[in-house]
Amino acid sequence: MRAKFVIPALTAAAALMLTGCVDNSATAPGGSESASADAVVVKKDDAIAASLPAKIKEAGVLNVGMANNYPPNEFKDANGKPAGWSVDLTNALGQVMGLKVNFDIGTFDNILPAINGGKDDMGMSSFTDTLEREKQVDFVNYYLAGIQWAAPVGKTVDPDNACGLKVAVQATTYEDTHEVPAKSKACTDAGKAAITIFKFDTQDQATNALVIGQVDAMSADSPVTLYAISKTDKKLQTAGDAFEVAPYGMPVAKDSEFAPVLQKALQALIDDGSYGKILSKWGVESGGVKTATINMAAKG
Repeated sequence: MRAKFVIPALTAAAALMLTGCVDNSATAPGGSESASADAVVVKKDDAIAASLPAKIKEAGVLNVGMANNYPPNEFKDANGKPAGWSVDLTNALGQVMGLKVNFDIGTFDNILPAINGGKDDMGMSSFTDTLEREKQVDFVNYYLAGIQWAAPVGKTVDPDNACGLKVAVQATTYEDTHEVPAKSKACTDAGKAAITIFKFDTQDQATNALVIGQVDAMSADSPVTLYAISKTDKKLQTAGDAFEVAPYGMPVAKDSEFAPVLQKALQALIDDGSYGKILSKWGVESGGVKTATINMAAKG
């Protein structure tokens, strides 16, 4: 659940902690999965391909803005190539539409401007569909994700009673800009100690900070937290249940002719089972949807 605002990447305390003790790579913790391994192959849908906007159809290329530092959704594999279930899903969408996929890797906060400026046709980077963002772009919704906290195994942490704790987040995520600050404010409003928020450039750094005991807990999107737990050799556990479940969306230009085409392509993958296979491959099927929709935030 990423926020669109640019937030300073690290607090001073977190920056000091990174020196010599945290892996700065964006590769999944302990993982070497590749988008090319066991990839789901689907057939081109001629009717869907024929309905593409002329610009995209003539180019034959789907330019996709992505920040590849959020495993298992999108990250870079051991060879530095885009990987993750979002990457697999995007490649499958490209196949349905008969397009070659070009991942335009950059920073998260530059994706929406790149779409609105015509550089990218769409984004695929764990965007939470919100009313605020829908003022800038339209979203084709493809997944439901909540917020999930994690803590060291054996340590009880209650996300609703975390006053005085140190909590790691990835900078610019919804957890950084909204969720944890709101919990901290509730603490101080009640006369209790604030939550100390440690902001990291990548989710891997936030996860590692928790593994080595520099923070008490971490907060991230549910598929990200569950994947991180699976990659840390039983050092972490969930803290409470997932909450604030909301749709992920692929952003496209506002009122674009491409949105309904992308919606049909996604629905085709859902209907033929390819979508389910991709989610199952990465162990994130719990958030799968049965119907491709547009701008779910506006629809409530």
